[in-house]
Amino acid sequence: MKRPTRDKSVVRFEIAPRSLILILATILAVWLAYELWIAELILVMALILAGTFNPVIEWMEERWLKRVYALTLFFVAMGVVITSLLFLTLPPLTDQLTQMVQNAPATRARLISALGEHSVTMPLAQIVQGAGLEQAFSHFEDGLPGYSSQAVLVVGYGATTLVLSFYLLADGKRVQGAAFALVPRPYHMRLARILQNMQTIVGGYMRGQLITSAAIGLFTLLLLLICHVPNALSLALLAAIVDVLPFIGGLIIIVPAVLAALPQGLPIAVVVLAGLLLYMEFENRILVPRVYGHVLRLSSAVVILALVAGGILMGIIGALLALPIAAGLVMVIEELRVELPGDDSVLDRSERTREAKLEAAYEKMSAGTTPAEAGQIAQSLAHDTRAPDVAESTKP
Repeated sequence: MKRPTRDKSVVRFEIAPRSLILILATILAVWLAYELWIAELILVMALILAGTFNPVIEWMEERWLKRVYALTLFFVAMGVVITSLLFLTLPPLTDQLTQMVQNAPATRARLISALGEHSVTMPLAQIVQGAGLEQAFSHFEDGLPGYSSQAVLVVGYGATTLVLSFYLLADGKRVQGAAFALVPRPYHMRLARILQNMQTIVGGYMRGQLITSAAIGLFTLLLLLICHVPNALSLALLAAIVDVLPFIGGLIIIVPAVLAALPQGLPIAVVVLAGLLLYMEFENRILVPRVYGHVLRLSSAVVILALVAGGILMGIIGALLALPIAAGLVMVIEELRVELPGDDSVLDRSERTREAKLEAAYEKMSAGTTPAEAGQIAQSLAHDTRAPDVAESTKP
């Protein structure tokens, strides 16, 4: 007797043409983002510079100076300052770096001798002796032509970034109008608050970074000059550059500074070490909180994770951009009311009422306007400290 066969159901996966196009467009967008990451980095840096310089340009505009003249004057002055600094620092910096490379073997020998005099530091002497510094310096000298070409490329990218930031500042209203044209009007007030907060975060961070870098560079220069340490200028510039890395930037300069101070004697090296450690404590506990204040509003864990991710992805530039980008993402998440896992906090009721009044006022004031004009209204409401009064006065 023949057994009855079971019907095997066939499962078919059908993808609508619209969904297929969306998937392909997403793949293409990801591929383009990966291939054009340098252009995206230039755009991000230009936006950061525009947000940093915009308060200065607005301050000059308030002094009855047209925006185009204020921009020209500011960028010309900045170019003169940068060019003067390069001419004043590059020749001695080159000479000092050359001397440091030439004196590295002798400095290493003195360090090994000093560490080998005591049984406690004897293991450190063996570590330094087996570190292979000669090979490292040899590779460094062999790779100088490649580093020079990369430096020229970086200078070109930097010039492009400055030019792009100039155009963003000069044509800011048109760029802002395009941004508001892409966003539905019910979200215009949120976009205006995001742009305002982003300018505060980015501008405050960059200005604070300039202050802290200049402070540690000046302190390192004065300390090394007082102690008669050679190569003081190059070490001070290195300290100012690596200070862009919070927590660890200041520690990076300690090793080369102490090594450069060893030829002057062990007491001088100890003084340099103690001075830099004391300054690190001053910067982390007093200077940084006063300079940055509550601009970033990031926890220590988020700061560390952002720095690690930025450093892995893009090196020093990634570490420099990590904190403002992380602070901006946190702010955007809060502004868009995105509920995170485990977050049961609710927005203050008075704040929610105030924002509802502002959105109602904006809807009434922007009726019949173009996206650029609507963006201007949203920005003025977001910037105006009397915005709640404006909202009240626009009630029917």
